[in-house]
Amino acid sequence: MNSFTIRDLENLSGIKAHTIRIWEQRYNFLRPNRTGTNIRYYCNEELKTVLNISLLNRYGYKISHIDKMSEGELANHIVTLTAAEARQERAVNELIYHMIDLDIERFEDALDDYIKLCGIDKSIQQLIFPFLNRIGILWQTNHIHPAQEHLVTNIIRQKLIIGIEGAVTPVQLKKTVLLFLPEGEYHELGLLYVYYLLKNRGAKPIYLGANIPITDVEFVAKLKTPDFLYTHLTCIGGSFNFEKYLAQVHQQIPAIPFVISGQITRNSTHKIPPTIHLKRSLPEVLEYIAGL
Repeated sequence: MNSFTIRDLENLSGIKAHTIRIWEQRYNFLRPNRTGTNIRYYCNEELKTVLNISLLNRYGYKISHIDKMSEGELANHIVTLTAAEARQERAVNELIYHMIDLDIERFEDALDDYIKLCGIDKSIQQLIFPFLNRIGILWQTNHIHPAQEHLVTNIIRQKLIIGIEGAVTPVQLKKTVLLFLPEGEYHELGLLYVYYLLKNRGAKPIYLGANIPITDVEFVAKLKTPDFLYTHLTCIGGSFNFEKYLAQVHQQIPAIPFVISGQITRNSTHKIPPTIHLKRSLPEVLEYIAGL
């Protein structure tokens, strides 16, 4: 059984912590436990409840009406949502449910069903990447068990590799990209997605993998002379200094542009070397790759 903070619920549902506290005071669907120091924490079922309620509320249902629904009625109303965005959010929520319940068979079935219906490209953009964005904060705060993370990421990794292997495009860009994750970063999924996007665009990715020392990147870069380097940072070790790392890369590989995306880029406010480019959101990544 997991335990989630009110900030976890806020990050996963998009509902502000202040609003969640008001719901607890006025309605009956949330009853958090408290630690010895009086801090709220929530179980798996309460997380599912908040996700369901936030989905219905976002698409026109009043909280006072939702509060009177039984679990069956709540589930039925969610199924009947017809807006494309609602169906997409519902699919992401289902992956979260199966992950926290450690129901790996249903997790993979839900993913496979979406891929069969929409294809791998749309599944990556509409389901896999939004799912990873939503749960990334749980990985950073250790509010899910590492086994849950490993099991679901391995399944997603397999689907991404299948997508990469099957990517075919008539466009052939004369651009080579060296992809890697720095030392201490093992979360490959974001970088594999970029690999897929680049291959789909007709570029030639060279994939070094995770936990790569900068000296190894420098060696391959000198040998292969790529048009640019690319990394995606999801949840790197606590001793990692982002600004220091950028300076080191710029010093050792000054002539090759370096593109970085991922969670850590959103909080960076320091001045960066001119050859380094931060992509702070998925739309920025997509726009950059489309413009190659």
